[in-house]
Amino acid sequence: MKVAGFSFIRNAVKYDYPVVESIRSILPLCDMFYLAVGNSDDGTEELIRSIGSDKIVVIPTIWDDSLREGGRVLAVETDKAFQAIPSEYDWAFYIQGDEVLHEDGIETCREAMLTYLDVPSVQGFVFRYRHFYGSYDFVGSSGAWYRNEVRIIRNDKRIFSWRDAQGFRIAGDKKLHVRPLDAWIHHYGWVKPPAAMQRKQESFNKLWHDDAWVEQHVAKTEEFDYSTIDALERFNGTHPQVMLPRIKAMNWQFEYDPSFSTRSFKDRCRDWVERYTGKRPFEYRNYTT
Repeated sequence: MKVAGFSFIRNAVKYDYPVVESIRSILPLCDMFYLAVGNSDDGTEELIRSIGSDKIVVIPTIWDDSLREGGRVLAVETDKAFQAIPSEYDWAFYIQGDEVLHEDGIETCREAMLTYLDVPSVQGFVFRYRHFYGSYDFVGSSGAWYRNEVRIIRNDKRIFSWRDAQGFRIAGDKKLHVRPLDAWIHHYGWVKPPAAMQRKQESFNKLWHDDAWVEQHVAKTEEFDYSTIDALERFNGTHPQVMLPRIKAMNWQFEYDPSFSTRSFKDRCRDWVERYTGKRPFEYRNYTT
């Protein structure tokens, strides 16, 4: 069995992406890792090469900044990395630059890929997610955060990145048939120094909206205001080992009262159903199991 990792990144230093930790978290499962490194102005390629792994293949790319609807450019860059994976690989493990696989799931992933290697009806695997917000101590607890997503897919070039690169589809816009894994991916996209988070908001929203929308909806300030969140829970578990140095170096303060929530009554009812049944009413899934 051969496994290739793949991802994309641009301006990782400027926007403080934990991309080094992301890559390192899945390297133990990968024979090679293909990374589309977009045109950056902050030393991103040097950062990637500092990992010092001969498994990593850097693919220089130029982002099409005219693609400003629905985050489409993110899917385009994802596909560039996926298409670069040679046909000899069986599975492709996708990880975004702000996602980190918890090491507790490494053997679970390996065993699943081996078990279903010769079962072509299984086209991938779906992971469980924790979305951190404001600091490494809190996770999003409302239904606005997706609970699961596909991150391992077959190396089948009929598969392509869907919409804003959150998930995948196969030729004919069909959802992938996948198996769930008891493995966690930690999403740290909303944990950055407030100044870096504000820079990301100003840049990232341009991938979805035109200049007029950005001008109207993105606050003009030096630091991002984390206090606008609707509902969080304190996280009492463990973080991936590769994240511990970054967590120790955190240099900003974030406080939140978990008893406080701005969720509507309707949303609180949905949250209650999920908490006591494990099911989320009207949950959207970009895959089938």
